[in-house]
Amino acid sequence: MSGNMNNTQPIAPRSTIALILGVSAFLFLFLVWLIYFQKPLDITGTDASFLPTLNALLNSLSTIFIVIGVVAVKQKKVTLHKVSMATALLSSSGFLASYVIYHATHGDSLFQGEGIIRIVYFTILISHIVLCAVVLPLILTSVYFAITGRLVSHRRVAKWTFPLWLYISVTGVVIYFFLRI
Repeated sequence: MSGNMNNTQPIAPRSTIALILGVSAFLFLFLVWLIYFQKPLDITGTDASFLPTLNALLNSLSTIFIVIGVVAVKQKKVTLHKVSMATALLSSSGFLASYVIYHATHGDSLFQGEGIIRIVYFTILISHIVLCAVVLPLILTSVYFAITGRLVSHRRVAKWTFPLWLYISVTGVVIYFFLRI
């Protein structure tokens, strides 16, 4: 083996970005399949009706911590920024796990509204879905650059990640309320 090849070398950013894009694409396609093509699992006696409310709560927490994190970094409170963004990431990850469980057992949630509210709902939903596909690799790339100390790259990606992640978190809660009317 070459002296340059060892297990302690960090993964090159290009291969890491390719991995992030691959995992993100797989996850997005898995969710599309799960929601729109897979028959819900029959888990008799299991009540998952609380999960949409939990999802809205987790999205709300993500929103709060994303905003705290951005304000903190602008105020040069780096530790608060790191903790807030890690908490936002954990909240979003918890949301994703809960979302998968709910849709695996429940299937698609159908919107019952009619008229102009239906157009508003689907405009928000479609933008939410499209941006979900975009924001996941941005979040993971931002985190990768931050934990590897590539702060210039982190800032460059985070300036796009922040508004999109915030939009996804907020519209997730909005969609929840639309489905309740």
